[in-house]
Amino acid sequence: MSTPTRPGTDLTSVLSVEERGFPFETDLSLAPLARFWSEIVAQMGSIRGEIGRVVEQHLRTAPDILRPIRDPEAFARHRELIEALFSVVFPPVFWSHEYGAVLEPFHLRSYYETPAFRRAFLNPDQTLRARIGVDADTVARIRLLLAYRLILQRVHGIDLHVEAPLVFTTSDPDTGLDRHFKMHFDWRFVDVEPVGPVAPFSDEARQLLPSLAMDPEALGVLLPFHAYRFSGFTVLTGIEVTDQEVLSSLKRDLIDKESIVSNARFGGLEDKLRTLFRRPKLQLSLSAIEGDRVLMLNSGARLASACIFADSVHHRLSDFSGSLYERASLLGQPIIVEDLAAYPERSWVEDAKLEHGTRSIIAAPLHYQDALIGTLSLISPEPGDFTAAHLPKLGEVLPLFSMAVKRSTDELNTRIQAFIKEKCTAIHPVVEWRFRKAVLDGLERQDPTVTPGEMGEIVFENVYPLYALSDVRGSSTQRAWAIQADLLAQLALARDVLAAAYARRPLPILDHLARRIDAQTAEVEVTLRAGDEATLLAFLRKEIEPMFDHLQGYGGTVSERIEAYRGALDPRLGMVYRRRQAFEASLTRLTEAISSYIDLEEQAAQAMFPHYFEKQKTDGVDFSLYVGATLLEDGGFDPLYLKNLRLWQLMVACGIAMRAERLKDQLPIPLETTSLVLVQNAPLSIRFRFDEKRFDVDGAYNVRYEIIKKRIDKAIIRNSQERLTQPGKIAIVYSHPTEAVEYRQYIEYLQKLGHLTREVEELELAELQGADGLRALRVTVDLTHPEHDTPGSATTALSSSPTEATR
Repeated sequence: MSTPTRPGTDLTSVLSVEERGFPFETDLSLAPLARFWSEIVAQMGSIRGEIGRVVEQHLRTAPDILRPIRDPEAFARHRELIEALFSVVFPPVFWSHEYGAVLEPFHLRSYYETPAFRRAFLNPDQTLRARIGVDADTVARIRLLLAYRLILQRVHGIDLHVEAPLVFTTSDPDTGLDRHFKMHFDWRFVDVEPVGPVAPFSDEARQLLPSLAMDPEALGVLLPFHAYRFSGFTVLTGIEVTDQEVLSSLKRDLIDKESIVSNARFGGLEDKLRTLFRRPKLQLSLSAIEGDRVLMLNSGARLASACIFADSVHHRLSDFSGSLYERASLLGQPIIVEDLAAYPERSWVEDAKLEHGTRSIIAAPLHYQDALIGTLSLISPEPGDFTAAHLPKLGEVLPLFSMAVKRSTDELNTRIQAFIKEKCTAIHPVVEWRFRKAVLDGLERQDPTVTPGEMGEIVFENVYPLYALSDVRGSSTQRAWAIQADLLAQLALARDVLAAAYARRPLPILDHLARRIDAQTAEVEVTLRAGDEATLLAFLRKEIEPMFDHLQGYGGTVSERIEAYRGALDPRLGMVYRRRQAFEASLTRLTEAISSYIDLEEQAAQAMFPHYFEKQKTDGVDFSLYVGATLLEDGGFDPLYLKNLRLWQLMVACGIAMRAERLKDQLPIPLETTSLVLVQNAPLSIRFRFDEKRFDVDGAYNVRYEIIKKRIDKAIIRNSQERLTQPGKIAIVYSHPTEAVEYRQYIEYLQKLGHLTREVEELELAELQGADGLRALRVTVDLTHPEHDTPGSATTALSSSPTEATR
């Protein structure tokens, strides 16, 4: 197990700042505690008073501890008396368990402490051993502000309410795991003494003080270092907040979608779970369920890509039949096995884990909106490491990991569709003759109710449609992730500027704006809604960026943060556009490659037989062909050409699959494509819609075909959640058995040529809205075939091969 890098500032750095000197004079003294005992003595007749008189008698024999203590050995010489004195500070009933220590005011060296504090926080030289979440200079600044607060409170009767909540992180000496403590400084036993006469503040100064509460430089002018000194001791106590700190940290980490797909980030999650469960040998394993596949996201897997599918280890769901994971998924709740060696219901999965040293295991299902999306397991080589006592903590982390897995596997069902249709001035050459004829017919009309030159209806009857789609899998999801990542990056950069400016000059407005950014960041991290991008960019441009020119004058870190913010913006768009640019570049390159390939093949196909062709590019490429006698001016047509184009369409789909596969590794973000062909034997009519400047099917009966076209890419296999379309495969959707018989001939032909493998799946599709009874043949493309992605390969093969498949 590798030792992680420990975040935070080591208190050694803070001590080095102390060595440069605290500006106020301080003395370690027990006089304030002696006064407290004198007050107890004053309670004449009480049992406490009797105890106080005994302590007071002993104090008279040790006058050296009532004066400023220069020699730490004084504590050792009067150990029994010291323990009696501090019994009111650290009651004996809590002595063994409480974390507490006595420090010289404003210094980090202990003179007396509880055993638990000594074990957790002390170095051999009595200095404190821990890490804190702020730097040494910030600690020094806070220390000064606390000193000024005490002076104002004790000497001038003014309370500025300065708080210094600090969390100390230390390593458990037994396990080496982190433990987090919220520390509290008790100043009751610290005296503040003016050096010489103290002039009262003017009314003007008193009114000004609240605005200076966080400005040590300004307070130093009003309260000079030489005018006050401190004596007594500070009581430092700690309350363990390990669980709260780890859970907060896990929430922050799992917001980032790369947290479960990066080795380094995954290792960090594992370390935090070790701390939360107090198990130094704990190992985390995550899996995501995608259809009938299980993607194992173990820290030992080669996780280097931001894509959950890229480097994960894949299994089939059926591989886990009878396993602990299947039982946990069916139960819908975690299962704990304290000793796997004694577990009687082991499957091959548990046997494999046992062979690799696993003895204790928790298997828990991950759900999102009641749907099973994956599993989480915690394993340990120590038997009994996990018990039912860990279930409450597990219940707190499972929703966090569910959201992370969901974000990494979710594919949105809706796709952004942009239909850009040709205008009448850019009519397909095959049907141009019909438009020319319509214009001439309009000019020759003599009907006074018709505008001269107006075109009549343009309808082509009895044409055969061919439709194919090459879609980019999960494009909507990846685009949403890219937008979310860029927005979060820009908000973080803006937050850094405000934080740096606030550190230089703590203006409340800077803190206010920073909190607004934090709130907006939290919302975007959970979900990105429509309009969020425009709203956030408007906020940054109108309320944050206009301040930068002024804040630049703060210099130092502020200037650096502003430059970092501006340097991260796209100069043309004025916003962070890195992730989206990578995604859009990948999508554009892939769709352009597919589109260019289709165009080249289409040119050759037109030479074989003229037909109407239209193509659309959105987050993929789909193309439709219409062929028939009415499309041609001479009316010459034979069914042989329809079969030829259907075979050509399948060969083009093979070429697209190969081209996309070879291009995938060259893209900034790897993308996968799926292919689909829709078959319809019955002819239909198409009509030109002048308002939309495009062709559409004509007639109520033919509308069903258009409905299927729009919805078929979302089809799933009946009685499953498996998508019909899969990378590397071609789905051929049909309605009638005769269509399947025809396409089986084409498939056998392409198998002989080596374009397809021998596997042919016969599938029944789940009902689509407006269409039922659809079936499909699904074939696998041989991606090793050398001729798939050669331009013109489909038409070349058809023109040079026997026509047995089209007979």
